[in-house]
Amino acid sequence: MKTMQWKTRRIIYVVLGLVFTYLSIRVRTVEHKASVFLPKVHPNEPWEFVADFSNMKFLNPTITDFTVTDESGTYDHWKYSVQYSENLSHWPHLSNHAIAHFQVRTNDEKDVYFIHSNHRTCLFMGLYCLDSESEFKFFQPKQFSGATCEETVFYQCPMFLSYFCKREVAFQRNAIMSNLKKKLAKVY
Repeated sequence: MKTMQWKTRRIIYVVLGLVFTYLSIRVRTVEHKASVFLPKVHPNEPWEFVADFSNMKFLNPTITDFTVTDESGTYDHWKYSVQYSENLSHWPHLSNHAIAHFQVRTNDEKDVYFIHSNHRTCLFMGLYCLDSESEFKFFQPKQFSGATCEETVFYQCPMFLSYFCKREVAFQRNAIMSNLKKKLAKVY
């Protein structure tokens, strides 16, 4: 009888271990959108502010340090790469390190401005890495004077951490939009 209980318990532990391993390894890609409207601001103002990564420490309070590693191009199509570190907002004792590649470009004919970025974020001393992609778009809506700033982020997250990832991304994106509004919203 004891042998049967031991085997049953062992099978249950193995199955639970396999399920946990699968959920830990299984990564899914999630989309998050955020936007803000800045009255009486031309779209190139927030575009230029966000494109300068040195302003990101103001916009995103989780970033602790960064280094620009490469840059090239012109005002209309500028490329640069950055290595940065950040602490997680909901678990500040865990930091991560990322490498990001940015393309900053404009479509002058339509007064639409873009910042496209790819990020490789690594945790646990680089042992576990996830990818994300962002497109930040700045434009003037037809009916209003001002700038709409929209960001769409596609980020990877392990299934069992999906709630944590969602909170982290929402916190960062909302902080960026809120701080951008504080910095550039003009009151008349």
